[in-house]
Order: sequence, then structure tokens, then C-alpha cells
Amino acid sequence: MSKIAIRINAADVVAVALQSLSKGTQVVLEAMDNVPETTVTLQEDITAGHKFAIRQIKKGEPVIKYGYPIGEATEDIAAGKHVHTHNIHTLLSGELEYTYDEARAKAAYDAWYKETEKLRANVPTVNVYKRADGRVGSRNEIWIVPLVGCVNKISENLAMWANAKFCGGEPKPSEKGGVEGFFTWTHPYGCSQMGGDKETTAKILADLVHHPNAGGVLVVSLGCEENNVPYFKEFLGEYDENRVKFMVTQQFEDEMEEGKKLLTELAEYAGKFQREEAPLTDIVLGMKCGGSDGMSGITANALIGRICDAMTGMGGRVMLTEVPEMFGAEQMLMNRCVDKDRFDKTVNLINGFKGYYARHNQVCYENPSPGNKAGGITTLEDKSLGCVQKGGKAPVTGVLKYGERLPQNVTGLTLLEGPGNDIVSTTDMTAAGANIILFSTGRGTPLGAPVPTVKIATNHPLAQNKHGWIDFDAARILDEPSDSVRDALLQQIIDIVSGRAVTKNEKNGYREIAIFKDGVTL
Repeated sequence: MSKIAIRINAADVVAVALQSLSKGTQVVLEAMDNVPETTVTLQEDITAGHKFAIRQIKKGEPVIKYGYPIGEATEDIAAGKHVHTHNIHTLLSGELEYTYDEARAKAAYDAWYKETEKLRANVPTVNVYKRADGRVGSRNEIWIVPLVGCVNKISENLAMWANAKFCGGEPKPSEKGGVEGFFTWTHPYGCSQMGGDKETTAKILADLVHHPNAGGVLVVSLGCEENNVPYFKEFLGEYDENRVKFMVTQQFEDEMEEGKKLLTELAEYAGKFQREEAPLTDIVLGMKCGGSDGMSGITANALIGRICDAMTGMGGRVMLTEVPEMFGAEQMLMNRCVDKDRFDKTVNLINGFKGYYARHNQVCYENPSPGNKAGGITTLEDKSLGCVQKGGKAPVTGVLKYGERLPQNVTGLTLLEGPGNDIVSTTDMTAAGANIILFSTGRGTPLGAPVPTVKIATNHPLAQNKHGWIDFDAARILDEPSDSVRDALLQQIIDIVSGRAVTKNEKNGYREIAIFKDGVTL
């Protein structure tokens, strides 16, 4: 009999349908730990990705999935009944107090270290662009960064001209080297902002200027904006004048001609870079999920978690963001903080974001989305417990604020402050230094970050129906040995980083940014 449903943890009181199941179906759940094999007769139809009770759940009882509560039953639920928004509700509330368990954290670290020991003996290599500051780029592109939305179209026209002149009209990665494309990161900000929002815009754009995937950067200013060149340079800090050029459009009679001249100089400079061999651990990996479904935590996010463990086990650097989608699962991450300092920063990260909701008079659990619910996710705890699977078992070694860049000396798993919104969070990880992003999805989404964004489907139908968006089918993990699926995805990452393969978002030209905003617009 083929596997048609799965109990994720021995403590779970629900199972997840791996395919749509009809009322009356007898589902056999295999034995797990000290829990014997269980047979459940379905009392109603269950859609793929949705949950059903594997024993009676009484009203007021916690509903356990992934070994943790995903909510509380609002009525008695019989075995075989659908468990979803109609009969459970969230247990989330405001800020909480947490206690650091040093012994537990050490045990988690030791277990992770032992499991990843073999990987450290044979770290794969990639062919990347080595930058003067010691970082590496998975691409050698020229980025055009507008300081204000008023010059977005000028920047886009310059990128279009440069791609036609230097790239044959079609930007694409190269296995050897040279300029791989011209891209502009448009946004509506840079003026009519105050305080934190004004600073945030400058920080994120400065981070993009420093990004190692850019071999050259043209910064385009209008001239009268609040985020003007002198102000912006305060956030930019030191930079190489050969690599970064500035153009204030109000100062030139023909800004297009000046822009073309500067891009030609940048193309000459960046075109000299060639790919060089380096260990895979030199790259920075970002992790994201969007359009999640009930399969996300079982297939795609679990697979990304195995990649995270492999990368961190080899001494690499991985980032996880989407703080609101840690709510209800934060203890799993806190239990892996390597010391009290990282634990305290994680507590502040979680409670700080809950405080953000409170300041705006919003509850912290107004999630998941309608698409998430249709795909089988019931509460924010349900979504979060699946979301944090992307972090695998790796120790939490770093915590960054929004707009901060990942230090080169921090290895392991870093938690990055940022919202769940797909475009904002992928921009956040890019700005922090991610060379490539693994993006799981169960419902499907075409968007991409400025860096290669690997779309990983949680289920076979999505991978088949939206093959123009999807790079990898993680549902293979249900049919094939998990190590072989992990290794296949890892090889694909290596090929993408080395310029031998291109992601669907790159092929489609789906690359954009969005900047977090918290204040008023003047």
C-alpha cells in the first residue's frame, strides 16, 4: 500500500493527507518511536495537504502537529474528521517570557555536529567572482540603484540600453566571466519620508551597492530628494570609485548620455572579472517560503532544512527571516541558540516584532493567508512550525536587525529581522548579503529577488503545472531517499552559483525589490 498520509511526530494528534482522500478510506499510519501503527477511517473527504484527527480530540485540548501545539480545539473532534479553521483556533497572544536552557542548547549543538560530521570532510567547490573585501559573487552584474523613485524610468532605460549594447539584449550568467547583465532596482521611496523610514531606504540601497553579485554599480540621483548623494554616502561608507559611480541627473543637460558614459566605464571595469574556484561555504544562502500549503513543512521546507544543515555543517552561512512566521515556533529556534547572548537577541527579535503589531493596534496572529488556508494551513502556529523547518537542526549563531549585513566571520544559521512579505523579505536577505535564495512554495509564485531565487515546489502538481516558475520538485522526498534528493538540490545550487545553470526567475526576468516602511508619507 502506498503512503497516502503521514504523522510527522510521534506526539501528533493529527495526520496530513499526502493526496486527496475520500470519506470511508482506511488510512494506516506507520509506527513511530513508541507509538504503534494506527488505522483511521476517514469520516469525510480530506483534500491533499489538509489534516485529520487520528484520535478523538476534546474541546479545549491542544492540537499537536510537528510535536507542538498549532492551536486549540473549539469543539470535540472525532478520529477521522477534518481538522481546520472550523474547529480549532490559535493560542497566540502578545509578548512572552522565555528561559534559556543551556544544557538543551548544548545537546542540540552536539547532535547537529555529529550528524553533519561526514559533510565537513568533503566540501564541494564552486566557481565564483572573488571581490576585494573577501566576499564572493555568484553573478557579475552591473546594478543601477535609484536613490529616489523619480528616476526609476531613467534607470530602466539605461539598463535596457546597456543590455542591448553589452549583452546582446539578453542578460545571462556565464561559466567563465565578464559582465552578465545590467539591472535596476526601482522603488517608490527616497523622498517624502522621515525618521526611520528615510534611514531604512538609505541602508537597504547602500547594502545593495555593496552586494558582491554586482561587479559595478551606478547610483542615480535626481538631485533634490531627501535621500540625496551626500546623505546616502553617510550610510554607504567606504567604496571603490572604479566600481561605484554616481550620477545626479539635474546636473546634466542630457542625463542619458552621461549615464551611458558611466555604464561604459563600469562595463570595462567589471568585464575584467573572471570566475575562480572557491569552497561552497564562501557563498551566503538565504531561505524563504511563500504561497505555502499543508505540504510545505513536510517536503520543501524540510528539504531546505537538510540543505541548511549541510551548509552550516560544512562551515557555511545561512539566513532565515520572516519573523512573524516564527511566532508559535520560536522555542524551536531558541532551543538551538549557541549562547545566552544569541538567545536574548532572539527573544528581542520575536517580542520586538510583536511590539510592532501592537503599536499599529493589530493582533500578531492575523495570518495565514486565504491561499495558505486553502492549501491546508490552519493557524499561524501551523504555518510557523512548517516555516522554521527550513532552519533544519542548525545552531543559531547570529541575529541581525533589518538593514544589517551579515559579517564574514559569522558562520552557521543567522536569524534576520524582517516581515513575512515575499518581496520585502527576499530584498532583506539580498541586502544582508545572500548570493542565492531557496524559496519554497506550495501554491506557486513567480517573483524573484535581485539574486538567483530557486523556486522549490512542495507538491508534484505544482511542479508539473507551473514548470515555467518552478526549479525543483521537493515532493520527490516522499518517493526517493532523502539524502539523494538533498544531494540533487545541492548540486543544482552549485551549478547555479557557478553560472552553469540559470533559475526560472532569472530566465523570466522576474527580479525586483521592496523596502520595509513603518511611518508616514509626507
